Amino acid sequence: MRGGFLLPALALSFTANAAAAQVSVRFVEPERYTDAENRLGSGLSLRVTLGEIRRIVEGFGRDLPAGRTLTVDILDIDLAGIERPGANVPFGLRVVSDITPPRFRLRYVLSEGRRRITAGEEAVTDPNFLLKASRLANGTFAYERDLLRDWFRRRIVEGRPAAERGPQ
Repeated sequence: MRGGFLLPALALSFTANAAAAQVSVRFVEPERYTDAENRLGSGLSLRVTLGEIRRIVEGFGRDLPAGRTLTVDILDIDLAGIERPGANVPFGLRVVSDITPPRFRLRYVLSEGRRRITAGEEAVTDPNFLLKASRLANGTFAYERDLLRDWFRRRIVEGRPAAERGPQ
């Protein structure tokens, strides 16, 4: 009886790993990122932040059609909110407001076999992120997960181009 459960569990594990393998994430000079770790000695380490962002982005592989691969270079991370040292010792406190949206700078390539479908480099942010945030969004990196999921859906799944911006 016990062996009957092992085979489906292994198949499910293999399927999840195969889907996640369709997305490759590279972190380019993460030590120079705007805000990916708490530099004040409290809060999450850079290693933890990068691991969670990798898990989020690789999870999008489930939504890619078979045969397509996505390579994402993360060039910068600026997490939602700002750190308030000592407010919740030893972990610190991250205060999120509408003027501190999450922001990523990404370079990406979507391919099918050897054919490049789309590629680009862009800053991904949403100043209205708090208006769109799910009331049920809990946990660390919920705002970042929502922002990256929306970017992936628009740019990769739907194939919509990046919005043109004037001089800043």
